[in-house]
Amino acid sequence: MSENNEKNVSIEDVQKQKEYSEMIKRINQNRVIETGRQMFAYADTYGCQQNVADTQKIMGTLFDMGYNLTEEIAKADIIVVNTCAVREHAEEKVLGIIGEYKHLKDKNPNLTIALCGCMVQQEHMAERVRKSYKHVDLLFGTNASWRFPELLYNTLEKNQRVFDISGDDSIAEGVSIHRDGKIKAFLSIMYGCNNFCSYCIVPYVRGRERSRLPEDIVQEFKELIENGYKDITLLGQNVNSYGKDLNLGVDFSDLLEILAKNEGEYKIRFMTSHPKDATFKLIDTMAKYESIAKQLHLPFQSGDNRVLEAMNRGYTREKYLDLINYAKSKISDLVITSDVIVGFPTETDEEFENTLKLVEEVGFNALFTFIYSKRSGTPAAEIGDHATKEQKQVRFDKLLNLQNNIALEHNLSMIGKIIRVLVEENGRNREYPYSVRTEGGRLVNILGVDDSHIGSYVDIVIEKANMRSMSGKAIF
Repeated sequence: MSENNEKNVSIEDVQKQKEYSEMIKRINQNRVIETGRQMFAYADTYGCQQNVADTQKIMGTLFDMGYNLTEEIAKADIIVVNTCAVREHAEEKVLGIIGEYKHLKDKNPNLTIALCGCMVQQEHMAERVRKSYKHVDLLFGTNASWRFPELLYNTLEKNQRVFDISGDDSIAEGVSIHRDGKIKAFLSIMYGCNNFCSYCIVPYVRGRERSRLPEDIVQEFKELIENGYKDITLLGQNVNSYGKDLNLGVDFSDLLEILAKNEGEYKIRFMTSHPKDATFKLIDTMAKYESIAKQLHLPFQSGDNRVLEAMNRGYTREKYLDLINYAKSKISDLVITSDVIVGFPTETDEEFENTLKLVEEVGFNALFTFIYSKRSGTPAAEIGDHATKEQKQVRFDKLLNLQNNIALEHNLSMIGKIIRVLVEENGRNREYPYSVRTEGGRLVNILGVDDSHIGSYVDIVIEKANMRSMSGKAIF
């Protein structure tokens, strides 16, 4: 671990957590001897890719503690739920599921139930869990997650509930990771967010931006390549801000270039990008290296300048289109995706029409669309709302219909083309039984391969297409 980053947790503190893991492992070994059965851990994750990456660290730590990982919740001796706070629906869903876990606790009093992540980093949500969900034994927020071994040890040894949403914006290197599968991997390059978009809770629950040191990222990246991973996604709330806090003269484009120079057949992806920090330099780097996927996820959220200003997004419609047009001019067959919020407070029908016009002009391959969800504690939550629920739904349906037609055109245009893809898994389509993704992340069901090709690149020709996916066959 590097020692010259003030944001890094000290080597001694990380080692202390490993010692707690060893103590829990000994506890579990004794339980195995007493009961004659193995100890199992179950994890449930909600929210973004960063939450998935966080859970993989938790599961890696649990494995170090002597737990076997299971997908059968009834077998679990510990359940860990990693929560999301981006939308109210996600929070209520999690609370409903946690409520259902009470019957598991009733059947097995020795079961440990732990909550972590963004939702519980909010003080009012932590207190709600404390008062109303007495069967929850352990709760820790995003800033305390690296101390999970210590917190769990205290829960087990003292036989009392432990709640901890304290901690600072620090980075712990050297934490064990248990990744799902052997083909695709997430690699976190930074944490937190400094943007404070008026609708977003993320900066309040994930803290300020802090970047991992380049050498730590490069080391982990090389290990992934050596271990056979072929599709690696760099993660950050705003990857385009990478390095600003380090003052090392290495920005995100530089980091991307360093990684792309490694030998091997693989693709690098990244998310999420913020338009205010995305640069032509980034586009040039993407165009330069074959190992960087020709896919750009660049959330625009609204096509109207007044709404963008109210959202505190820090860019205009014109700047966004300048970036997109430059990217299209530099990268042929670039796949462009984005996020859109419908019904932001005070948005008018006319302003929403500007969003539709931007969608038509860009011609996105895919959109992730959301109806605005009020988040307590954000500035937007205090803004009066002009549109009714029904009006928002009408706008949402308009956007969805428009994008569906554009996506269909994109997919139909692929028929007859030969592309190189990474075979990922068995699919659900009987006629085309294997699933792959194009370089731009579009789903293709294929035939002409077998299990021996999983994890390998093959050339395919696209034969069919609909709005949601394409079908093709391998050619050798």
